[in-house]
Amino acid sequence: MKFRKVAVLTLIGAMAMSMTAFAGSDLSKISGDISCTGSSALQPLVQAAADKFADVAPGVNITVDAGGSGQGLQNVSDGTSTVGDSDVFAEEKLDKDKAAELVDHQVCAIGMAVVVSQDVADGGVKSLTTDQLVSIFTGETTNWKDVGGPDEDITLVLRPEGSGTRATFDKYALGGAEEAGEAMENDNSAELQKALQDTAGSVGYLALSYILPDDAKDAMKGIATVAINDVEPTLENIYSGKYDVWAYEHMYTKGDADEATQAFIDYITGDFSDDVESLGYCVSSKLTKTDGHTGTEDAAATTEAAATTEAQ
Repeated sequence: MKFRKVAVLTLIGAMAMSMTAFAGSDLSKISGDISCTGSSALQPLVQAAADKFADVAPGVNITVDAGGSGQGLQNVSDGTSTVGDSDVFAEEKLDKDKAAELVDHQVCAIGMAVVVSQDVADGGVKSLTTDQLVSIFTGETTNWKDVGGPDEDITLVLRPEGSGTRATFDKYALGGAEEAGEAMENDNSAELQKALQDTAGSVGYLALSYILPDDAKDAMKGIATVAINDVEPTLENIYSGKYDVWAYEHMYTKGDADEATQAFIDYITGDFSDDVESLGYCVSSKLTKTDGHTGTEDAAATTEAAATTEAQ
């Protein structure tokens, strides 16, 4: 199964385009309304960029909401939002024809980390192997003592199926294994953090944008990250290729972006790019290992498998 190639703006290319765009235009004269919905992992970056963009382009009104990557892609496809923020490629959530209508603007990359309640970390769980993670999230292992932790039941805090964070975690941390148990009603990272804090013996996963920034320290009280195969979830380990649980972050538009939207995307990958790492995201140009993350072949396989399942 083949898909039409979408236009992809890598960080370096986008920065070059943005410098050209800014050189020939006055952002203070641009006006318009932009609505961004979708990935809760990307929401902090888009919101921070929108707040700063307002200083240079006061005539542009930007609203930013989450809801999950699947919802964001559906919204931009049906025209109810200007931009669909997503942790996954559109072909993984939409059918071929709808995905082909969208233009992919890659703005950065994001890592995902396993997070446990503090009692689990204090009980000895500092790192888990891939096999242990699969066993835990599929419901096979139900007590922390079986993976070197306290004698305590494991409580899974799961994201809904439309979550791009879940799709990324399942693919790169669990090797495609299917999570077991009841998921949260919505893809809200702040609510997931709170659930982990309030629930002894709990485990879930978060984007690094909710873990690494200085203003995330309070939200991380009472919970702790866990290494995978003894590799810590850090930007440095993602850049070096040691930590593989990450995904590109996309801002999809339906067709070419209008002037205001393109200016905002160019701003994120241009002037705002210096803030990317401080917010817990990876600069795409620093990634040294991208095999398995480019999306084209994997998206095709995912979509074909889904179509086969529907036909059965």
